[in-house]
Amino acid sequence: MRTLDRYVAGLFIKVFLICVVGAPLFFIIIKLTDDLDKYLSRGLSPGQVVLAYAYDFPFQMSLSFPVAALFGAVFTIALMSRHNEITAAKASGVSFYRVIAPVLILGVILTAVALGLGELVPVTNRLHAEALRGTGRSGRTVRSQFVYGADGGRAYTIRRLATDDGTISGLVIDREGTGPDYPTYRIYAERAEWIDSGWRLRNGYMHLLPDKERAVTFGFETLHQRDFSETPQELLAQPRNPEEMRYGELGRFIESIQRSGGDVRQLVTRRMLKIAFPAACLVVVIFGSALGMSTGSSGPAFGTGIALGTVLVYLLMIRIAEGMGAGGLLPPELAAWLPNMIFLAFGMTLMARTRT
Repeated sequence: MRTLDRYVAGLFIKVFLICVVGAPLFFIIIKLTDDLDKYLSRGLSPGQVVLAYAYDFPFQMSLSFPVAALFGAVFTIALMSRHNEITAAKASGVSFYRVIAPVLILGVILTAVALGLGELVPVTNRLHAEALRGTGRSGRTVRSQFVYGADGGRAYTIRRLATDDGTISGLVIDREGTGPDYPTYRIYAERAEWIDSGWRLRNGYMHLLPDKERAVTFGFETLHQRDFSETPQELLAQPRNPEEMRYGELGRFIESIQRSGGDVRQLVTRRMLKIAFPAACLVVVIFGSALGMSTGSSGPAFGTGIALGTVLVYLLMIRIAEGMGAGGLLPPELAAWLPNMIFLAFGMTLMARTRT
């Protein structure tokens, strides 16, 4: 790495670290100040509250990554331009594109780091929620009137589940098939019992449809349904908040909702944002490098204002695009990537107009 590369990378990393650590601490202190009395009145100790907000730090940091990358790019290039260091590099035969190469490489690295952090954040979000509840486990043993989406296109409609004795009252199992080799069926049972690591269904019937022209129905006193293998505790588990699910977990949750006939457009948009938002680190670095070159002669205050305005516009565009994806105005995948595409287009235009 050349001396110039180390200098440019060092400036960028300093500004990035100040923003990516300082902004989360600032927001956490504000939230802690506002909510401390509320949590203490619920019987939580100060240590539990502090621990909860320590778990919240990775989430706040993940939100700050694109913002910190934008500030890092804008201030690095603006400072070098203001001090005529860009001009000196050009006079030495080094193009503007070569000068910002370390910043672009760091943008790629930060995108990868943000993706990894995005897989850690759901875990810390769960720990944050559990710490504020004061416990990580629920004392419930009964769940009533719910639908559970299982693998293989199966859905369980359960009237009442009791985990203390491992019983179900009123069970319907539906599976949408594809033909005689994988037929559609519906099983109804008055009762099911968890025995020997499996469910035994009692007093019901099975309605089997090999194809559209045939249907077979038979009753049973006892039936062991091999695919119905979820434990009572798994069926009792409350659906988690999407913010507490990793990319793969959210995908399986979306499939369950789809099998139950629910609207998954908002969830698909949020899942795609788990990739699109970290990728914004590289996009805003390209945009910020060109922006820093154009604002370098105007002073740090002007550069700060432009960077803050850009951040607000980007975050607003994400919210609008997410709403358009959830409302069906845009495909969810396009909605998640639209802000990045717009900023990348503007960044490439500014980059093309920059003197190299």
